[in-house]
Amino acid sequence: MSKTHLHVTCAIIEQGGCILAGQRSRAMAMPLKWEFPGGKIKPGETHEHCLCREIAEELAIKVAVHHALVEVTHAYPEFTITLYPFVCNIIFGTITLREHAAVIWLPREALASLDWAEADRPVLETYLQFAGQEIP
Repeated sequence: MSKTHLHVTCAIIEQGGCILAGQRSRAMAMPLKWEFPGGKIKPGETHEHCLCREIAEELAIKVAVHHALVEVTHAYPEFTITLYPFVCNIIFGTITLREHAAVIWLPREALASLDWAEADRPVLETYLQFAGQEIP
């Protein structure tokens, strides 16, 4: 029996020199771990459309997608996930938490201090390289 393989977009949302991180709720898998918000790609959906739809559903905001970063595949014991990260910014709306326990805006150099979900860690590293920031 093969493990489920999820294909998920995630948003690295920049604003005012800070990046948004979302804390998974207690009811979600990997409770209270930090992640870049996003969600599962539906059949026939482009990655960019999925990202915009998921961010609107989860955070009640509209984002503009600027850069795609290299995808990351991570095998958890129960499933495998491929993350498709995009650098974005908010173009409309005020964040309303619909799924996450919390969100936080942090400068790039403080992001590594969070307890990230395993699959999001290489995304963070790739983003920091892309942004020209040294990884602590």
